[in-house]
Amino acid sequence: MLGGSFWIAGLRNIMGAGLMMSVFLLLDRPKLSMKKTVWYYIIFALLLVLLYGFWYLADHVGYVRFAGMVSFLVVGAFLIFMSADTIYLSFYKLTLGFYLMSVTVFCGVDVSRIWFNGSIWADIVTRIVIETAMLYVIIFKVRKSFHEGIDYLREEMNFFSMITVLLSILIAAFMALWPSAYRFSMLHVVRTIVLFFMAGIIQYMVFKVYLHKGRERHYQVEKEFLETNERLIRRQMELMSDSKEELARVRHDIRHHCLLIEEYIRKEENNKLLAYVKQYKEDVESVAEREYICGNETINSILSVYIKQAKKEKIEVSMLVRAEGEIAVRDVDLVAVIANIFENAIHGCLASGKPRPKIHISLTRKGKKWLFCAEIPVQKILR
Repeated sequence: MLGGSFWIAGLRNIMGAGLMMSVFLLLDRPKLSMKKTVWYYIIFALLLVLLYGFWYLADHVGYVRFAGMVSFLVVGAFLIFMSADTIYLSFYKLTLGFYLMSVTVFCGVDVSRIWFNGSIWADIVTRIVIETAMLYVIIFKVRKSFHEGIDYLREEMNFFSMITVLLSILIAAFMALWPSAYRFSMLHVVRTIVLFFMAGIIQYMVFKVYLHKGRERHYQVEKEFLETNERLIRRQMELMSDSKEELARVRHDIRHHCLLIEEYIRKEENNKLLAYVKQYKEDVESVAEREYICGNETINSILSVYIKQAKKEKIEVSMLVRAEGEIAVRDVDLVAVIANIFENAIHGCLASGKPRPKIHISLTRKGKKWLFCAEIPVQKILR
């Protein structure tokens, strides 16, 4: 833009591509390890700078006109390929890097024109100072908060967000990098500053809006989970109340069992005593078998709570549950999924209008995934 040798062009290319790639990498979650990713970045940057240098020598006018826009496409394709994030989030990081690069180009060129009579080295020094300040702010002020909200952004950012930031950044970059920028005037400088400011505000607002949407969705999920836990705790409290009554009944029965055993011992009726003890043992084992559903304690507890709830509503429950020991699913997720589905199944049975409603519960493993299903009767629709 201000001219210069092949080496000056190469230095500008290194600073521009380096800034874009540095910003992206600092905010990114790459596919590969950080060490391998950095090496790929360095090799790609060197090849890009070399090709841009030859382009500058072969077609100086074409380079000045189109280098900025081409760098957005070429560097962008490479960065998106190296990223493990969604294309929409990767596009946001890419446009941010391109925006900052455009700002440095504009500031370097126009600072040199206004105060240093178009000095090439004033342009270079200005770019170095501005890029250093930008990277400092990103590393120590932005990166941590961005990574804390990156999962929210990854879930929420969509095609609309991509188009919004793309249009805003390209409008501002067009003013800084397109040929009309080279006809220097203070009016043009002020106009470009306003456009860059507006584009930066849009970039920031897109970030804040989608971060807020992601957090709001997360809080909504947490709220639903807490409500599910509250319902489960209430069911357990009801069961505890029932258990107290059951315990009182069991103590009453045990007292009668003890009296009967004492009577058999006192009369030395050993055969009758052994037969009675055997029958009592079988009864106890049959009760234990009915309470045992599967080998996973969490699943067993949740299903036991809602099976008793279903029986209170006179709903028959059949099960096919194959979950022994620990499974690779968090207990909080098991509660949220199983309790919600089972409770909805109970409500569905009550609303079905069937005289003898039934729920069939199945929990099976499909490869690395667990499938939980509740089947209920469906009310026939009269036409």
